[in-house]
Amino acid sequence: MRTARFTLDPAFTVGAVNPRLFGSFVEHLGRCVYTGIFEPGHPTADAEGLRQDVLELVRELGVTAVRYPGGNFVSGYKWEDSVGPAEDRPRRLDLAWRSTETNRFGLSEYIAFLKKIGPRAEPMMAVNLGTRGVAEALELQEYANHPAGTALSDLRAEHGDKDPFGIRLWCLGNEMDGPWQTGHKTAEEYGRVAAETARAMRQIDPDVELVACGSSSQAMDTFAAWEATVLQETYDLVDHISLHAYYEPLDGDVDSFLASAVDMESFIENVVATCDHVGARLKSKKKINLSFDEWNVWYMAKTHAEVSALDWPEAPRLLEDNYSVMDAVVFGSLLIALLRHADRVTVACLAQLVNVIAPIMTEPGGPAWRQTTFFPFSQASKYGRGEVLEVRVDSPTYETAKYGEADLLHATAVRAEDGSVSVFAVNRSRTETLPLEVALGGLGVREVVEHSALADADPDARNTLAEPERVAPHAVDGTALDGGRLTAALEPLSWNVIRLR
Repeated sequence: MRTARFTLDPAFTVGAVNPRLFGSFVEHLGRCVYTGIFEPGHPTADAEGLRQDVLELVRELGVTAVRYPGGNFVSGYKWEDSVGPAEDRPRRLDLAWRSTETNRFGLSEYIAFLKKIGPRAEPMMAVNLGTRGVAEALELQEYANHPAGTALSDLRAEHGDKDPFGIRLWCLGNEMDGPWQTGHKTAEEYGRVAAETARAMRQIDPDVELVACGSSSQAMDTFAAWEATVLQETYDLVDHISLHAYYEPLDGDVDSFLASAVDMESFIENVVATCDHVGARLKSKKKINLSFDEWNVWYMAKTHAEVSALDWPEAPRLLEDNYSVMDAVVFGSLLIALLRHADRVTVACLAQLVNVIAPIMTEPGGPAWRQTTFFPFSQASKYGRGEVLEVRVDSPTYETAKYGEADLLHATAVRAEDGSVSVFAVNRSRTETLPLEVALGGLGVREVVEHSALADADPDARNTLAEPERVAPHAVDGTALDGGRLTAALEPLSWNVIRLR
C-alpha cells in the first residue's frame, strides 16, 4: 500500500486543548447511576454508597467535566426531589426512559462523586427548560452556589452541605429541537426562554458559563436554521452551543461507519460557520465555542423497542452496548476529530460513563471492567494535553456510500508543555497495514518512547464479564525516528498512539 504522510511543525498549530474536552456524562438512565456508580451494599461501596472499583476506573479513564443529570431525563427533572434526606425523597415517573426514578442519588451525591474522582473533575449541570423554566433554574443555582444567608443556601447547609458546590458550567436544557423531548419547543420558543434564563442566571453570577442547545444532530431537518435562530436570541448571553452525534453501522455499511469522523468534522465546521455568521450579522467580536456534550458509538436502532417495552421499572438494563475492536477504532477516530478542532470545541462529553453506552461496565454485586472504548479515551486524556499541531494528511483513500472518498489515515498530534509529542492515528483499512511517514520540522524530538496499538485479528473481539481482559492495547515494534523523520506501520483496523520526546 502507498505510504501515508504528513508534516508536523511547531509553527502551525490548531489551538490549546481545553481539559474539558475529556468530559463525560452521567444521566439517570438505565444502570448508569444505580448499580453503576452508586450501589450501597456492594463489596467495594464506601460509606456514601459509591462503588470504589468504578471510581478507580473513572480516575484511570481521565474524565474531567461530568455532565448531569441528563440528557432527556433533565426535561422532566425536579431538582428539589434530589436533595435532603434520601429516605424522604419522592419516587417519580421518568417519561424519557419509561422508568421509575427513586432519587436515592441526587445533587449532593453527584458533587460527592466528583470530589472523589479528584480535583480535575468539574460539575456540568443541566437545568430543566422542558417542563420548567427561569424560576426553577434560579432556585437550583441559589441552592447550589450561594454561600449562605438565603432560604435555599441555608437549606443546602441543613441538608449537610455547608460549602457551596461552585458549579460554573450550566447547560440550558437538552435537545429542545427534538420532538421526543418532553417540553419540545420551536427554535423561537427555546431561544426566548434560553435567553431569559441566561440573563437571570447572570444576575446572580455574571461569570457563569452557559451552553445553549444546538441541533440534536446534523441530520435534523431544522439543522443550522435552529442554531441561527437560537443564537440570534442568546449570542451575547451564552458561551457555547451544544452538538450531539452518535454513530453505528447501518445496513451492514461498515466502510461508512469507519469514516464516521468525516461526518463529525463536517458537523463541527458547519456549526462554527453558523455561529460566526450570526456573530458577523450582529457585528460582535465574540466567538461562540462548541460543547460537543454527547458523542459516542451507539447502536440506536434497537433502543426504541427496548424503551417502549418497559413498564416503569427501576434502573433497567438499557443501552448496554458491548463494544468491539472495530467500535473502538471508530471511537478513537471521533476523539481525533475533536482534537483536530480544539480551537473551537472547548467542551466534550462522552455519553455515557458507566453501563449505558459506556467505557466502563459493571455487574450488580460483582466486578467492573473496561470496554474496548476505554483505552482510546484514557490514552487521549493522558497524552492529549497541550497544543494541537496542524495535520494535513496525504493518504491512500477508499470509497464510502455515505461520505464518498475518505482517507484511510485519520490523525492528529499534540505537543505537551515539556516538548514531547503524541501522535494519534487510525488506520481505517480492514485488510492492509498502512505505512506511515511523518516529517518532524523543528520539533526537537529525538526518540520514540512508545508505539501502542489497539487492534486484533478478530475485529469483533470484545471485553465481557466472562473475558474482561480479552482486548487491550499492545506494543508495536519497528517504529523509528531518524533524521527528523518518523516511520511506522499501522496495523489493519487500528487505533495508534505514538509518543515522541
